[in-house]
Amino acid sequence: MGRKLNLSSALLSLSVLADSGLEHYRGSFQNRLMYLPLAVSAATVAASLFGIADARAKSHAVRDGLYVLAGLTGATGLGFHGYNVMKRPGGLSWLNLFYAAPVGAPMALLLAGVLGRGAERIRDDEACTILGYPAGKALGLVTSAGLAGTVAEAGLLHFRGAFQNPGMFLPVVVPPAAAGLLTTAQFRPGNIMRRAAKLGLRLTALLGFAGVGFHAYGISRNMGGWRNWSQNILNGPPLPAPPSFTGLALAGLAALSLIERGSHD
Repeated sequence: MGRKLNLSSALLSLSVLADSGLEHYRGSFQNRLMYLPLAVSAATVAASLFGIADARAKSHAVRDGLYVLAGLTGATGLGFHGYNVMKRPGGLSWLNLFYAAPVGAPMALLLAGVLGRGAERIRDDEACTILGYPAGKALGLVTSAGLAGTVAEAGLLHFRGAFQNPGMFLPVVVPPAAAGLLTTAQFRPGNIMRRAAKLGLRLTALLGFAGVGFHAYGISRNMGGWRNWSQNILNGPPLPAPPSFTGLALAGLAALSLIERGSHD
């Protein structure tokens, strides 16, 4: 299970690396701290790939430390992005939420750190507790909360785009259903509920990959299409964002597997 969570962390941090790289490049790196999430997310990707390749049932101090750094960087980024919204004329308004720094974007790096840290914990002991909860339940709750935040961010940006393509409704329908089923499966155990939660999470994982295709199509519809990629990739739908759904769905599936193992002990 630890390696599955490492994979989840790798996808989330890779999404952050690509997305923040594009967005901060578009912002001309006006604040030197804008380089920080790129460096930290790149290090987190490397740590996660090492974790995926490491078959030993033992945590690693360097990986653990990098995951803590990722979590702290993500939390700090939330503060910076929130400040960026509030300092603009009008403060907390729809216009600023649409076009200022995306408030929820740093959350993906925070989640990568939290899930990676969870991976290291369960490598040592799958029956461990996290904040007083069994590991499976704690990670499941984190995943559900992460899906809710990611849905809110996607919903905000798709609302800005007026849901012009019916496919834009999928990220605000499928992942919330999966999160609800995952939460219910933790507190009302049963094979039917777990199977439903697994189905929802698998559909969410597929949606993450499909979203890249939808966003690539959205970029192609801008003037010049992919021939003008250097401009359109900055102004079109964020190409690296949808895989965050895949990373969180994989974490949810790992959490369910831990819950199942605990119920059979």
